[in-house]
Order: sequence, then C-alpha cells, then structure tokens
Amino acid sequence: IGRGLTSPSMLSCEGHSAGGLLIGASINQCPELFSAAILGVPFVDVACTMIDATIPLTVAEWEEWGNPNEEEYFDYIKSYCPMKNIKDGAVYPSCLITGGLHDPRVQYWEPAKFAAELRHKTSKDSGPAILKMDMDSGHFSASDRYKYLRELAFDYAFLLDNLGRS
Repeated sequence: IGRGLTSPSMLSCEGHSAGGLLIGASINQCPELFSAAILGVPFVDVACTMIDATIPLTVAEWEEWGNPNEEEYFDYIKSYCPMKNIKDGAVYPSCLITGGLHDPRVQYWEPAKFAAELRHKTSKDSGPAILKMDMDSGHFSASDRYKYLRELAFDYAFLLDNLGRS
C-alpha cells in the first residue's frame, strides 16, 4: 500500500483454522486495511476454547499456547483472541466465515459466534459478515473434487464481488 502497489479497496486476506485466528486478529487490529476477508473454520474463540479441557486437543495444546487456566496465559491469549477484540462501532471488511458441523478441531459454534459478534458490534457501514456452515463436513470440508471446486468458486465469487470485480 505504501508503495502504491495496491489499496485497501483491492486487498483481501484468507486463513483457515489457526490461520483464521490470524485473519481475525488482523481485521481487528486494522479493519480499514482490507476490503474482504475469508475466515475458513477459524479458531477465533481461543480463550473460551482453550480453557475447556473437555474439548478435544485443548489440553495437548497447552504446551504450545499456554494454559489459560493460569492468569498469566489467560491474559495473554485474551489480548489477541479475535472474539474478545472486535472493535465496537468500527467499519469492518466484508467477511466470509465458514464452518463444518462435524469439525472436531474448531467447533461449529466458533465461526457462528464470531459472525454474530461482528454483526452486533461493528458499524452499520461494515461489509456483511456471511456465515456459511457446511452441515455434512468436518475440519477439512469437501473431500470430493467437485464439491471442493464448488466451494472454491463460491469463495472466489465472494472475493471478486467484494473487490468490485464481478
């Protein structure tokens, strides 16, 4: 942007799972930087998820992420957790947020809660927060080639539309 190669109106970002956490944190820090964001099965409620030892994978992940049952780690996780850092009244980019009903890694309620929070807290001038929940898949979504291509086409259509290229 600083060198004139692009502008926020032409910039999008995409990340899946923990990469979705990165995208969520990025749009929270600088929502004006992007026109569109795709958050695929995003791990966006880090503080609440990591504190619950009954959810698969959480206890094993404490070594890497820190145990949020300890105040020091809870405060650190909360500082970057996308769900906890949505800016009230800010103008956010258009967001396509996907999830899978049978996802054992990022439970379906995380993308649903994030979409709801974006709709509730952000400015009316924000782009839409679109939630697309796959009722048949898990973490990696489509396993057959044609379903994968349909999902990819949907993502590209979202991006092209929100970048003014449709």
